Amino acid sequence: MYDADLVAGKLRRWRNYLHTYTLPEWEQIPDLGLYMDQVLTLLSQYLSFLPAIDGEQVITTSAINNYVRTKLMPPPNKKKYMRMHIAYLIMICSLKQAMSMSEIQKMIPVSFHEQDMKKAYTEFSHQYAEFVKIFIELLEKEAEKMSDGPEETSLNTESFILLNAVIANFSKLITTKLLGLQGQPFSEEAVADKI
Repeated sequence: MYDADLVAGKLRRWRNYLHTYTLPEWEQIPDLGLYMDQVLTLLSQYLSFLPAIDGEQVITTSAINNYVRTKLMPPPNKKKYMRMHIAYLIMICSLKQAMSMSEIQKMIPVSFHEQDMKKAYTEFSHQYAEFVKIFIELLEKEAEKMSDGPEETSLNTESFILLNAVIANFSKLITTKLLGLQGQPFSEEAVADKI
């Protein structure tokens, strides 16, 4: 059984938070060479919406080192991280909530050229902002449903959980299928095989 006031209040708090939250624009990301501890602090601010699992930080030193080692992002310059590195990390940390590292690697530029990353990050932050608007509307609608009473709240909450799981499932499915088409020549047979 869900507490109607608790659920509705939480949905409203998330909605209010999302009204004010945005990923930083490319130009807002510092480009002055940050050390690892500064990067971790900055990312915890930029990605404060991500859940900390078991009290761990959203990103750790060892995770960043692993991303560099596996060439998911470029190495720092004399242990200093620039705007391009921070943009990579924002994208990686956000996307890893729903995608595998190999899928993420197919989505972000591997050329390590700043202009490529600027273009990719700008598109990413734009898409993020567009979906936040859709999600805010969904939260507002669900918060209203929660006001229907305690019996309805449990049904509405379970239905909302299921709805989000289905959205996540189809989003993951279409992403995986589209990434599978990357680099494939177009033919009706190739497309049919990927469906």
